[in-house]
Amino acid sequence: MAETQTEPDPSYIASVTRVRAAAGVILRDQAGRVLVVHPTYKDVWEVPGGTVEAGESPADACTREIREELGISVPAGALLCVDWVPANPPWDGGLMFVFDGGVLTTDQIAAMRLCPDELDGFEFVEPERLGEVLIPRLARRVTAAFAAIGRGGVYLEDGAALPTR
Repeated sequence: MAETQTEPDPSYIASVTRVRAAAGVILRDQAGRVLVVHPTYKDVWEVPGGTVEAGESPADACTREIREELGISVPAGALLCVDWVPANPPWDGGLMFVFDGGVLTTDQIAAMRLCPDELDGFEFVEPERLGEVLIPRLARRVTAAFAAIGRGGVYLEDGAALPTR
């Protein structure tokens, strides 16, 4: 007997939880330091990345953000981390994805051109100094993502691993 499909109830669809999503990337130099960038619109350091746009995958968002912010083409590599960030009004809860962008060549670093509307600085930081440069939740996320390079991705909640059972 053929299976019949029915259209989902629009009121049910409207009731399903929606979350924001963003994607960042760990880019490293030849010395193993992590690239951090300084946005023009806030006084904190971050890793390159940004909000996932409608119809875009997190990996595609990551690749687009690298191109827009830094002016270079680097595809998103392996997924290093997914971090659930609880709601903090006015922000809804969100899923933050961090991908491995690999090691940049000296030519790629020399070719970087910061988007002046978005970034006004960049720096390569030793992994052990990330906690000094990034806000605490982002430092936890980026440190966990960095530690996952070559090992497989990790799941976090608010920048912290779940307790083992």
